[in-house]
Amino acid sequence: MAFTLDDLERIVASRARADAGSSYTRSLLEAGPEKCAKKLGEEGVEAALACAGGARAEVVGEAADVLYHLLVVLKVRDVELAEVMAELERRTAQSGHAEKAARKTA
Repeated sequence: MAFTLDDLERIVASRARADAGSSYTRSLLEAGPEKCAKKLGEEGVEAALACAGGARAEVVGEAADVLYHLLVVLKVRDVELAEVMAELERRTAQSGHAEKAARKTA
């Protein structure tokens, strides 16, 4: 059975209930949305740099960091992954160009 983002979301939720001394996830959440957002931004930059010039393994590792920190951001803001997936489903019902054009007129 493949590991999914739903699995990761459950792990983040579980670790959010752990002691901050033993859970990095809990310590991030206790630091608040700003700290979680900063970490996501840092990991996003690292992923972009890896994409631009890193080895394949570096891209994989940094992408994993981005996904983890994104789920922490969702948790700290009480947004469920299912809400994000529903938005992606809505957006992919049409082409990316059409969806982007619709946003400009709205």
